[in-house]
Amino acid sequence: MRRSQDREILRLAIPAFLALVAEPLFLLSDAAIVGHLGTRELAGLGVAAVVLQTVVGLCVFLAYGTTASVARRLGAGDLRGALAQGIDGIWLAVGIGTVATVLGVLLSRPLVVALGAGADVTDHAETYLRIGFLGTVPLLIMMAATGVLRGLQDTRTPLLVAVGGNGLNIVLNLLLVHGVAGFDGWGLPGSAIGSVLAQVASAAALLAVVVRGARRQGAPLRPDLPGIRLAARAAVALVVRTLTLRAALLVTTYAVTAGVADRAEDGAVPIATHQLALTLWTFLAFVLDAIAIAAQAITGRALGAGDVPGTRALTRRMVQWGAGSGIVTGLLLAAASPLLGRLFTGDDAVVDALVPVLLVAAVAQPVAGIVFVLDGVLIGAGDGVYLAWGGVATLVVYAPVVLVLAHLGAGLVAVWVAFAGCFMGARLVVLAHRARGDAWLVTGAERVR
Repeated sequence: MRRSQDREILRLAIPAFLALVAEPLFLLSDAAIVGHLGTRELAGLGVAAVVLQTVVGLCVFLAYGTTASVARRLGAGDLRGALAQGIDGIWLAVGIGTVATVLGVLLSRPLVVALGAGADVTDHAETYLRIGFLGTVPLLIMMAATGVLRGLQDTRTPLLVAVGGNGLNIVLNLLLVHGVAGFDGWGLPGSAIGSVLAQVASAAALLAVVVRGARRQGAPLRPDLPGIRLAARAAVALVVRTLTLRAALLVTTYAVTAGVADRAEDGAVPIATHQLALTLWTFLAFVLDAIAIAAQAITGRALGAGDVPGTRALTRRMVQWGAGSGIVTGLLLAAASPLLGRLFTGDDAVVDALVPVLLVAAVAQPVAGIVFVLDGVLIGAGDGVYLAWGGVATLVVYAPVVLVLAHLGAGLVAVWVAFAGCFMGARLVVLAHRARGDAWLVTGAERVR
C-alpha cells in the first residue's frame, strides 16, 4: 500500500519539483546577472521583485484553485467539464492580468516608495518594475494553464515549458544586460525585458497544450461569463489566504528597509542581503512545494471520486515526505551558506551578512516542508475559507512581533528568526489543527466554496 502511494506521489511530485525549481530560477538568474552590475542595482531588483511577486502571488489561486476544481471533475469522470472549468480560469487570468498591468505601470514609483527604500535604490527599482509589469498577463496565463494540467495529473508538460522558458530567460538576460560583440547591453532594464520576453514564450507554449486538449474533448474556448464569474467568486477565499502570506513577506521586507537598513552604516547592504536570502527561501519553498502540488491534484481527484480513506492515507504519507524533504533541503542550505553569496555579488559585506541569515532559514526547512504539504492538501480539498481565516490569524500573531523587533533596533538575523519561528510556527499550528478533523473531507465533483 505504502509503495503504491509513494509511486503516485512521486509520479506527480518529481516533474513538479523540477518545474518549481526552474520557476524561481527566473529570479535567481536575474539576481546573479544583475548583482554584478552593483549592489544598488541588486537592491533595486530586490525591491521590484517583492512588488512583482506580491502582485503575481496574489493570483496564485489561478493555479491552485484550478488544479483542485479540474482534479475533482476528473475524479468524478467528467473530463470535458474539467477542461471547460480550466478555460474559464485562463480567461479570468487574462482579465485580471490586464487590469494589474495598467495599474502596475501607472503606480510603479508609489509602490516602490511605500517599501521605504532609499533614493539611490528607488530609481533602479522603479525602472525594473515598469517593464516587469508588462509580463503580468503572460505570467497569469502560465499559472492558470499550469493549474489545468496539474488537475489533469500532468506535471510533465509544465516542467518542459519551465525548463525551456528559464533557459531562454538566462540567454536573453545575459545578452540584454551585459551585451555581446558591438552591443553594450542595457543594464538593469535589459534584465526586465529579457524576463518579459521569456514569460510570453512560456505562456504561449502552455496555452497551446490546453487549447489542443479542450478541442479534442469538445470543450468551449470562448469566454463564458457565468463560468468566469463562478471561478472568480470561488477564488475569493484563496485570494485572502494568499494576501495574508504576501502581507507577511511585505511586513518582513518593511522591517528590513525601514528598520534594519536605517540603522546600518550602508543601508543597501541589509536590503541586498535580505533580497538574496528571500530569493533563496523562495527557491527552496518551490522545491518543498512539489509535494504540495501533488497533494492538490491527488486530494482533489480522490475526493471527487468519493475516496475519503484513501485521502487520509495519502495525506499522512505526504506529510512524511514533506518533513523528510525539509530535513534534506535544510542540511544542504546550511552546508552551502558560506558559498552562496559569491554567486550573486562581489560585496564582502553582503556575503558576510548572508551566512547567519541562511542558517536560520535552514533550521526552519523541516517545518516549512510540513506546512506546504498540509496547505496543498486543504487547497486540493477546496477548504479555502478555513485557509483564509487561518492566514488572517497567523498574520495577526506575526506582524506585531517583527515590527516591534525592527523598532527596537534588532538586526537582520533577528528579523529572520521571527519569520522562521513565529510565522512558520503559527502556520504549522493552524494547518495541523484542521488536518486532524473531518470538516475538510467533502466529496463530490463540485469544489467546496
